[in-house]
Amino acid sequence: MIIDTPAIVLKSFSYGETSIITRCFTEKKGKISLIVRGARSKKSSKFSHFQPMSYIDIIYNHKLKNELQTLSKVSFREYWSHILDDLRSVTFSMTILDITERTLSLEDPFPGLFKILKNVLRSFNQKDKDPSLLFWFYECSLLTHFGFKPNLDKVELPGLLLPDPNSGPNSGSILASLLSGDLDLLPEDEITPIDRSIINNYLWTLLCYHFEGLEKIKSMSTTRKILSK
Repeated sequence: MIIDTPAIVLKSFSYGETSIITRCFTEKKGKISLIVRGARSKKSSKFSHFQPMSYIDIIYNHKLKNELQTLSKVSFREYWSHILDDLRSVTFSMTILDITERTLSLEDPFPGLFKILKNVLRSFNQKDKDPSLLFWFYECSLLTHFGFKPNLDKVELPGLLLPDPNSGPNSGSILASLLSGDLDLLPEDEITPIDRSIINNYLWTLLCYHFEGLEKIKSMSTTRKILSK
């Protein structure tokens, strides 16, 4: 079956002498693994398409029994190069990709989450919204799309006592706005240092509770330090 779909590159690594293997979050098939043959050869232009955060169109022949699919064609859909101009945006974006890669299963489509990831990365690139709010918005969206939408009135889960999300001056109202699911309605409340700490700890605690292995994400320690400032 020939698949033609938009995709966002999550990670890539070398394979053999000239090829790469890449993990992409696609609109139609969810997370997939692709082998891109000859991508690192001098005559190939494909290597640049498979850097993390690249937003591309891919065509490949999908084989049901294969976990590793073979790329046929690729082209850029949008360029998000301005993300690289800002350290916070780069750090947050890369951590979002890491979280996405670790939480998605292969070939389990989440078209709604794909759209949100696309729009969040586009906003990082356009620098039109607070990077911290964008990061928290994506955490809320990921939890919601997996069926774990936070209940701000509930501070206990089986075997876990959560940080109280309403204990900051504005943390409860900020989280309620983030959980609305509308990127155009991000909160305008003042974010105090206490609010930052509460929101940061609350969402990360929930993610680590519901998804095994997230605590191993190396970039998250840096991201959490930046989010607290």
